[in-house]
This record gives sequence, structure tokens and C-alpha cells, in this order.
Amino acid sequence: MGEGGLTTLAAVVSPPAPPSARRSPAHRRRRKPILPRVWHFASFGAPGVLVYLCFVLAPILISFGYSLTNYNPFNPPVKFVGLDNYRLLFSDEQFLTALKVTTILTVIVVVVPNVLGLGVALLLDRKGWLYNALRSVFFTPVILSSVVVSIVWSRLLDDQGPLNTLLRTLGIEHPPGWLSDPDVALYSVASIVCWQMLGFCVVVYLAGLQGVPTELLEAASIDGAGALRRFRAVTWPLLAPSLTINTVVLLISAFKTYDYVKVITNGGPGSGATATIAFDVLQTGFDSNHVGHASAMAVLMLVIVAAVTTIVLGFLRRREVDL
Repeated sequence: MGEGGLTTLAAVVSPPAPPSARRSPAHRRRRKPILPRVWHFASFGAPGVLVYLCFVLAPILISFGYSLTNYNPFNPPVKFVGLDNYRLLFSDEQFLTALKVTTILTVIVVVVPNVLGLGVALLLDRKGWLYNALRSVFFTPVILSSVVVSIVWSRLLDDQGPLNTLLRTLGIEHPPGWLSDPDVALYSVASIVCWQMLGFCVVVYLAGLQGVPTELLEAASIDGAGALRRFRAVTWPLLAPSLTINTVVLLISAFKTYDYVKVITNGGPGSGATATIAFDVLQTGFDSNHVGHASAMAVLMLVIVAAVTTIVLGFLRRREVDL
């Protein structure tokens, strides 16, 4: 083969030069300037960021600043006291009682609606107009105002209310003091919160049940698995995201309970039998005007809620991955 044939063969075999090598720098594609992209992002994200800064982050920072002082709007001057307000909380019987009450209330509100909500969702996971109507009935309390719910239930559970009147008619001479007995009032308030949050759990679990593939249930049934076995091996693992949502929402909602306590019992009966931390924060800050001490309570409550929520969320999300 001659020299000309070798040259032609090399030209055919050799790969073409990359476009970047063929083009001159002037023809290379220029990157878009970063400033318009930043402006485009800011124009959409700025409203949400501003709302977060003004109504979430700024109040937290202001409260933390107040918690380091003895701020009282009717007793100037303001003095810096450091962490004294936080030290006082751990020896304050009122705060420790409120922490205990809040913990009991939170445990009840997290467990009861989850269990009952799952049971009701399993019963309503059927087609038909009746089941659609029942779903609406169970969800109706969720959209009601907590103040309205509290007023209605406080009338129903009054010592001379319809419930105790019915119990006396049935032969119970001394029915429980649902809202006047210190040993019962907290559980009455917790029951009211559970009643209103039940519909939320039902809807979330129903959404999870409708996402369970029917092929898996049919395959388990063919393998001889009964209803309980199918629920434990197929349905329950696939409801892990629903359990996570319900648990976290109920945990946060229960820990910051204020309106039910204020309307139904006003922290009583007795000395703080139903007073939660949120209730004590507002009572201390706005009724007693000890804003510095109340701010320390609020900051500590925020830390507790954030820590507990992070631990629970991490555990439940890890369970989702394992399943």
C-alpha cells in the first residue's frame, strides 16, 4: 500500500476531533450569567423566606434574648441575668408540674388517636356511599375550631351537664366530676383532644391503606395467610409512612396544647391539675408580666419539642427503611 493509501486510511480510522477542539474560543457556548438565575430564585423564594424570618425565626431569637433578662414591662429597668431564668425552672414546682402534665397529655394524644384511627380506617376501607359519608363524619371535628370544640365539650361534661344527668338517670348517684375532679380532669381534656384529632389519623391511614397493592394481598391470601397474617406481614409494614406522619403531627400538637386548657379548665381544678407548659408560658408572661421567666420556659419547651420530635422522626424513618 502506498503512502497515499496510508494517509487516507489514517484519516478514516482516526476519531474526529472533539467539538471543543474544532471550535475557536469565540464560538464556544457561553455560560449564562449567575445574577439573573439568583434573581429568578429570589423572586420566588423571597416571600416564603421573609415570612419564615419574620414570624418564626425572629420571635424565637427575641424570646431567647428576653430569657436572658428579668424583663417586666411594668417593673423597669431591664437587667441581664444570664442563665438564671433557666436554673430557676428546674427548681420551680409549677414548671415541673406543667412538664409532667404535658408529658401525660402528649402520651395519651399520641397513642389513642393512632390506635383508634387505624381501627376506624380498617373498617372504612371499603367502597360505597355509606362509607364515604362516614369518612366525612369522622373528619368533621378536625375542621372545627378548637375553641368551639372546647366550649361544646365543657357543657357536655359539666357536673350538671347532659352526661352526668344521663348517668344519674341510670342509677349512678355520684357521677364523676369530669372537669372538677383533679384526678380526672386531665384525662377528660386529653380525651377531647383525642376526639378532635381522630379524624386526621383516620384520613391519613385511609390514604395509606388505599396505596397497598392488591397483588400483594392476593398473593398472601393464595399462600394461605389469614386476615390477621396479611395485615401483620403486608399491610402494617406499608403503613409505616402514615404512622410517621400521624405520630409527629400528634406529638407537636399535643405538646403545645393551650386553647383546650384555657377554655375548659383554665389550668385547674386545684393547683395546675391540667396546666400545660404552653398554658404556663402565657400565664406567666401576660398575667404575671414575668416576660423573662416565661421566655425561658418557651425556649426550653422549644428545645424539648425539637429534641423529642427529632428522635421519634429518626426512629420511625429508620423503621420505614428497614421495612
